[in-house]
Amino acid sequence: MSSTTVQAHLTPEQYLALERKAITKSEYLNGHIYAMAGASREHNLITVNISSGLHVQLEDQPCEAYVNDMRLKISPTGLYTYPDVVVVCDEPHFEDTDLDTLLNPIVLVEVLSLSPSTEAYDRGEKFAHYRQLESLQEYILVAQNRVRVEHYLRQGVQWLLTGLSDPDDVLHLTSIGCNLSLREIYAKVKFSASEER
Repeated sequence: MSSTTVQAHLTPEQYLALERKAITKSEYLNGHIYAMAGASREHNLITVNISSGLHVQLEDQPCEAYVNDMRLKISPTGLYTYPDVVVVCDEPHFEDTDLDTLLNPIVLVEVLSLSPSTEAYDRGEKFAHYRQLESLQEYILVAQNRVRVEHYLRQGVQWLLTGLSDPDDVLHLTSIGCNLSLREIYAKVKFSASEER
């Protein structure tokens, strides 16, 4: 989360009114708006690869996948944010009649930023918010500068972590019955020699 705030204190309603007119996206927490940075080529390729793979597999299921622009509200904590990929199954629940702020995701995917502070936020504080969602069953972190996927699967009150780093590995999303190979996830992504460490 960026430290750039737009205004000292806003209500959630004021934030949503501003956000729905804004050209750029911002997160919101505790009365403050935080500007979100743009995404790299690699980040965009990975996001599209994941969403495309899920779209095909979810075609005959009562699930929907959204990319980048579906705002998510974590009701227990008040965070509004934009995950890179969101999957919801059965009946999506929205905050209001604008149908642009989802409340009940089952799978969330974040493509990690190259910024160490933003990566730390996605791994730590943001995941702490996400864990408060009763509907959430799986959280996936995807590196953009090397082949590495971290898959968190809810098991009661615990989260089981599986790390994947071989291009032949397959990410199994058990809650939605989908599989994505790392080759699919990283299709057309090229890493420099210095990035692959």
